[in-house]
Amino acid sequence: APETLRAAGDKIASRIAAADAGVPIIPGAAPPEDDVEAWRTEADRLGFPVLIKAAGGGGGRGMRRADSPDDIEEAVASARAEALAAFGDGRLYLEKMLPAARHVEVQILGDGSGAAIHLGERECSVQRRHQKVFEEAPAPGLSPSLRGEILAAAVRLAERLNYRGAGTGEFLVGEGGG
Repeated sequence: APETLRAAGDKIASRIAAADAGVPIIPGAAPPEDDVEAWRTEADRLGFPVLIKAAGGGGGRGMRRADSPDDIEEAVASARAEALAAFGDGRLYLEKMLPAARHVEVQILGDGSGAAIHLGERECSVQRRHQKVFEEAPAPGLSPSLRGEILAAAVRLAERLNYRGAGTGEFLVGEGGG
């Protein structure tokens, strides 16, 4: 449905929906667009490094890393320019960077009326320029309990969004499996 696509396609809205569904999200913030000091304050609160990310994008486009408060202004300006050019949407948000995280995806199917199932998970950590190069299913090295948590979280989000069709839930698994 259009409202589902809008919510899932907007990373700020999808973070809110995920949190509402009880899905763990990476700590982040959406500071006021033109307040560089607010961006610095939020980045400092999250702890460096951070990622400035396009709200309407993906695939690494409109994403910049900041390792210190001095990097914020240029990273925000650069990410915004790329996001506008690539997606026609310059809205950004800030997220704590998890440098050693694994990328695990879950294939989901939803009926559009609040029911969903998963079709298992896959490891998608082998990437080049934020694009997957190799996928392996099932994801190796996940404990049974963590695998269950990830699969259940993907289903909860699909149900929360009344997702209809086949889709993918993307998760970052930090060091130590958290």
